Amino acid sequence: MHCPECGFGNPEGANYCQKCGAFLAGASPQDTTASYQLEDSAELHAVDPEASVTAGGTLVIRSGGGRSGESFALSAERMRVGRSPEAEVFLDDVTVSRNHAVLVWRRDGLYIDDLGSLNGSYVNRRRIESHMLQHGDELQIGKYKLTFLER
Repeated sequence: MHCPECGFGNPEGANYCQKCGAFLAGASPQDTTASYQLEDSAELHAVDPEASVTAGGTLVIRSGGGRSGESFALSAERMRVGRSPEAEVFLDDVTVSRNHAVLVWRRDGLYIDDLGSLNGSYVNRRRIESHMLQHGDELQIGKYKLTFLER
């Protein structure tokens, strides 16, 4: 499958171009995210992702690594994103750098800054170095797709 933006040859079934990050029309716009909470009885209980948004915001994994629905509260001033077990947003896959990106609160909002990762960081299908996040932004870090939700 060739990218409509840069012409790079991508594997069949890819949703984003491996070279420029352009959307390849493989995902349905009707895709939704379901969040679940593990109850004490070891049963999964469906949770509305919008209702679970914390005051600072939340990142919800939409797809990747079999972790769809997992969420991360973004209340700390600075949070690391990466494959390192010490990262606050731990994404365990070889497509994610150990120290891939950082989420930083600044005066005007929450920013994601790429830390020179090999595969790059994408917001709304565009490769970024630094980007102020807005409600509903779609992040792609390696094979993980996440949605930023805030109140």
